[in-house]
Amino acid sequence: MDAANKSVSEFVLLGLSKSWELQLFFFMVFSLFYVATIIGNSLIVITVIADSHLHSPMYFLLTNLSVLDMSLASFATPKMVTDYLTGHKTISFDGCITQIFFLHLFTGTEIILLMAMSFDRYIAICKPLRYASVISPWVCVALVVASWIVGVMHSMSQVIFALTLPFCGPNEVDSFFCDLPVVFQLACVDTYVLGLFMISTSGIIALSCFIILFNSYVIVLVTIKHHSSKGSSKALTTCTAHFIVVLMFFGPCILIYMWPLNSFLIDKILSVFYTIFTPILNPVIYTLRNQEVKTAMRKLKNRLLNPNKTTPLH
Repeated sequence: MDAANKSVSEFVLLGLSKSWELQLFFFMVFSLFYVATIIGNSLIVITVIADSHLHSPMYFLLTNLSVLDMSLASFATPKMVTDYLTGHKTISFDGCITQIFFLHLFTGTEIILLMAMSFDRYIAICKPLRYASVISPWVCVALVVASWIVGVMHSMSQVIFALTLPFCGPNEVDSFFCDLPVVFQLACVDTYVLGLFMISTSGIIALSCFIILFNSYVIVLVTIKHHSSKGSSKALTTCTAHFIVVLMFFGPCILIYMWPLNSFLIDKILSVFYTIFTPILNPVIYTLRNQEVKTAMRKLKNRLLNPNKTTPLH
């Protein structure tokens, strides 16, 4: 690493507030949310694996989404929680770059995975007769692998960009984790050009993907509206849940990266939203709105509590 670009050896994470009372409140709330996120998403993964009725493309993609949500919740939240306890709020330069890498890896991968889930629902509802031939197990695996490849490529571009920035003095990051919109403002160069770079790479990509997803769900919902049946009602519930996840995930990302010079307060709120609150939406939405998942979880619970009894199918 070029020493000329790295006169700063560590950064100070200012967190969300300097108030001890608020820090204690954040510690309790974020700890509960983190534990709930890990337990909830792990339960989805275990349920899908354990129940053969859920061995379908949609639930395979949902399982991968749960893994990504746990990863997204874990790249910064545990450190923030421990920082509230220890009062040690510094992070090394390499640690900061690592956070940037994993943040963009998980968010970039999740964007493509959400598009894959949208494609799956589009084929299932708009072209049901072709579903089995188009969405095969190998296609699902290919979509997941492709999402991770795109995520790695995107995160590497962000990290390479961050490593070329010269940091020559200020080292206070006004957030609880490192991300380019707050870190690049500490660089000893014109931040206007850097802001344009972020808009072109992260902001426009996120906005474009959201527009594609929005249009696909509009087509799906219009198709469902023209069919009145129990199956259509189930499809409507599933697609509504998908769209809520998409909206909650893309909204904060677009606002942060399309307007990188926003006030830090707004950026902090949005950062908390998509790194702490959004990952828990997956288990909440899919367990509360999806009857198949709820039924499978009850069967799994009965199987664990009564291992010697045969669990009824209904």
